[in-house]
Amino acid sequence: MTGLVVIGASYAGIQGALAARDAGYSETITVVADETWLPYQRPPLSKDFLAGAATEESLVLRDRAFFANKGIDLVVGVRAVDIDRRARKVGLAGHPELNFDKLLIGTGSRARRLALPGADLSGVLYLRTLQDAIDLRASLLDAAEIVIVGGGFIGLEVAASACKLGKKVTVLESAPRLLERAVSPTVSEFLLDVHLQHGVDIHLGETIVSIEGENGLVAAVQCGNGTKIRADLVLVGVGGLPNDQIARDTGLSCTNGITVDDHGRTSDPNIFAAGDCATHYNSFAQDWIRLESVQNAQDQAKAAGLAIAGSTGPYASVPRFWSDQYDAKLQIVGISRNFDDQALRGSIDDGQFSIFYYRQGKLIAVDSINRPGEQLAARRLIAGGISPTPDQVTDLSFDLKSLPKPANAARV
Repeated sequence: MTGLVVIGASYAGIQGALAARDAGYSETITVVADETWLPYQRPPLSKDFLAGAATEESLVLRDRAFFANKGIDLVVGVRAVDIDRRARKVGLAGHPELNFDKLLIGTGSRARRLALPGADLSGVLYLRTLQDAIDLRASLLDAAEIVIVGGGFIGLEVAASACKLGKKVTVLESAPRLLERAVSPTVSEFLLDVHLQHGVDIHLGETIVSIEGENGLVAAVQCGNGTKIRADLVLVGVGGLPNDQIARDTGLSCTNGITVDDHGRTSDPNIFAAGDCATHYNSFAQDWIRLESVQNAQDQAKAAGLAIAGSTGPYASVPRFWSDQYDAKLQIVGISRNFDDQALRGSIDDGQFSIFYYRQGKLIAVDSINRPGEQLAARRLIAGGISPTPDQVTDLSFDLKSLPKPANAARV
């Protein structure tokens, strides 16, 4: 029996399977995942879960009964090891291979590992999976001094969570500012101040050369400038790498992820990919890009699921991201890279503001701190190709929703 096989049970894999079924795909659907957990939410792992406000059970996306009602066979704790494109088979470790008519790869990404002395010591941790979060939460209980390598989203969210638990936290970031690749200097500076006010020690432009241990346990981090920082626990958050090896091994086109079109289709017309493992040409970035976000995983997988079912609905959603750090809720819509102008709406001092980014007079992205309403307006503006002037943005009396929406606007 052949049908749709999905490799990976995170947001992309599950959404793709559901989208195909809901669009009328009537053949068998089998989702294979190497983790033993039911599909779960990942964003809370660095926040509510570490703080004890969420449990393994509360993170579950859907229970087994839901998948059974949808006619989706969920196979957990089984790793897909290879793909035979000619025979249309997926090899599984320790289990019979699966035949497929269509295949969706939603294998996500993995944490980039440190390659330096001491990186294999006990107490050097990463955060990508639920098991990672369980291990980190348990380790935090006994740790007093935490060193976080990397001032990106994961590093800063864990820093905030650890700080709330009363830990002494140090963040080491090699770039000259926090979240350098994601936000503008203004937002970086604001978040730096927020963390400093909560007692986090942040070192910018700082590299590490080794991690030192005692009796096999992490004890300190040696910095490139000669400084040694004590640590009971080291959390590494230096980015992610796409889990695309299974696609590379079978000859699919891959460049920093599996190359897909706007329907999630790979270089093989019967194989699709979506989420963190896939790279696509994004009209809002005006470039090939691999996005690691829940929004991208779900919307890209919806497009793939529709195509698998023989329907249409290309991926054209405006990219969105978010991060919660203490009481600061950062929301991002669009891709701000290569902006040449910006406008501020609201008050930085009050901790409620948005920054609108322009390229050649066109609005391309908006970062917001504690102004969710403007994010909704920004999604509509960017999707519709509508660009309020900087003067209109800075004028709080001007209603951004009053600008007309073109008939051919993209989905928000």
